[in-house]
Amino acid sequence: MSAVKAQVHYRVPYADTDQMRVVYYGNYLIYFEMARNELLRALGVPYREIEARGLALPVLEAQVNYRSAARYDDELEISGWVGWIKPVRLRVDCAVHSGGTLLAEGHTVHACVELATLRPVRLPADLAVRLQAALPVAGERWTVDGGR
Repeated sequence: MSAVKAQVHYRVPYADTDQMRVVYYGNYLIYFEMARNELLRALGVPYREIEARGLALPVLEAQVNYRSAARYDDELEISGWVGWIKPVRLRVDCAVHSGGTLLAEGHTVHACVELATLRPVRLPADLAVRLQAALPVAGERWTVDGGR
């Protein structure tokens, strides 16, 4: 498997906007979640399957850098890719663009935990292998402008 970058296309509904008529800042974390779920699906391990194994990937850290505002009816391109992995944690990097303009970029860091106890556990070997294979090629870094 080579580096994987998941993409979601999404048109902003009124419900996503605030009184200033721009996308409410908290919704960008929802957009990051959409990209993260598509990334896992593209890797052949939908989040539903992770939960069926009795595991979860709760967010430990979230960071969003806002660059420009999205508005009602804008078409967004939301991208997500593996930033790094460790035995119990992983980072998913994300970017949100509209019409070629970077609107937001950031990441979420997740721990692998048992659903029953919420205690940290190692990522399952098959998932760790897929995540490792999906990393950008050594020496390359995904850029927020949609390229590598």
